[in-house]
Amino acid sequence: MPEPALPSDGSPGPQYPFEGSVAGARALAKKPASRKEIVSWAFWDWGTQPFATVITTFVFAAYITGAPFGPENEVSQAHGLVVTIAGILVALMAPVLGQNSDRSGRTVRNLRNMTWVIALLSGALFFVKPEPAYLWVGLGIFGLGTLIDSIAGVNNNAILDDISTPENVGRISGFGWGMGYLGGIIVLLICALGFIMPRGTYWAEDGMGTRLSMVICMVWILVFTIPTFVNLKDKPLAGPPPKMGVVDSYKELGRTIARIWRQDRHTIYFLGASALFRDGLNGVFAFGAVIAGLTFGFSTTEVLMFGAAANIIAGIATIAFGKLDDLFGPKKVILFSLGSLVVLGILVFFLHDAGKLPFWIIGLMMTAFVGPTQSASRSFLARLVPEGKAGEVFGLYATTGRAISFVSPALYFWFIGIGAAVTGAENTQYWGILGIVIVLAAGFVMMLMVKDAKHHQQIAA
Repeated sequence: MPEPALPSDGSPGPQYPFEGSVAGARALAKKPASRKEIVSWAFWDWGTQPFATVITTFVFAAYITGAPFGPENEVSQAHGLVVTIAGILVALMAPVLGQNSDRSGRTVRNLRNMTWVIALLSGALFFVKPEPAYLWVGLGIFGLGTLIDSIAGVNNNAILDDISTPENVGRISGFGWGMGYLGGIIVLLICALGFIMPRGTYWAEDGMGTRLSMVICMVWILVFTIPTFVNLKDKPLAGPPPKMGVVDSYKELGRTIARIWRQDRHTIYFLGASALFRDGLNGVFAFGAVIAGLTFGFSTTEVLMFGAAANIIAGIATIAFGKLDDLFGPKKVILFSLGSLVVLGILVFFLHDAGKLPFWIIGLMMTAFVGPTQSASRSFLARLVPEGKAGEVFGLYATTGRAISFVSPALYFWFIGIGAAVTGAENTQYWGILGIVIVLAAGFVMMLMVKDAKHHQQIAA
């Protein structure tokens, strides 16, 4: 979409239907995507989820921070440093790279190239032996993969804007997100049961079980994203894409933010609210396993079983809630899910000494609301995106999320300290739950102040 010049009299000029894009030009006579295209798009989530589930969360992160790579504090700090640097780079690069995809019309091609790089980097982790000399090699590959995976996600989210309509964006978003959960847990179980858990075998020597799991991830990514790149095509541009340097790209980003602020400030409010509650959702999964093990006494096997069950429930719930998203609107789904998480989190806190069963029940109930909130947040933003700006706006979505990603961890550890001071006990990890609950509650309150899509559709029309 060409950039209209602002009038010389200082008036706002042509109005883009930001959240009202559901009533704007892209919603008029838009050809619905075929079932094959929708399923093919969802296969990207299914195919690339091993990087998040196996590499980032459960397997490689634990492997690279293990004793063979050096003293515990040193390797943990090194891992944290790499994750932080990757997050900063994502925050700086995501909007302008998304903008580049918008401008060039090559969103699918860019997604394909990044996906192949993610697969190759996953396979390269096979060569990271459990020795101190390989620590920074492994972390470097991991950090680069984290960066590219996040940028690829921006392009994937932008494609949602092309294959959905205001009537089905919730179901499509939920289907894709749910497919990611289910695909991730299947490949995790394959790696864990087939290569990591067996003892006294070849897999247990020289970290071979974990290293071969990285190859499994590479193959999984390459194979299961084939439908995405065979069946989804970039739409040709009317003319050659305009060329824009790095500085001009950031200037254009600034103009986009200013334009959104003038025309629909609730888009900015939503980006802030979603950044906060998404950080809280990340905290639920990031610290859930720690609380299960240290507070409720789960063994390593039980934590793995809980993680498997949690991902299955999250996947099914996310797909199911997609229909509610379209029926009642994403804001209601987000508020209901966040409210439920706050109540359940408080219950976990008060039942911390009641044994394992309460955590099994309440913890799994919490996972049923995490995925729907994430998916509805994505579909909410898809309803805000103006024509030709999906990559840039979803890049801002990634940037705002990264910008405050320290809040949940900080409050989690702060409340553990408060718990130790209040109770005088050594094991007060369960107090960290309150820190996560506060972040979720703050996101809930901020979301109350964001006008829903129905309102914006009316004012845009």
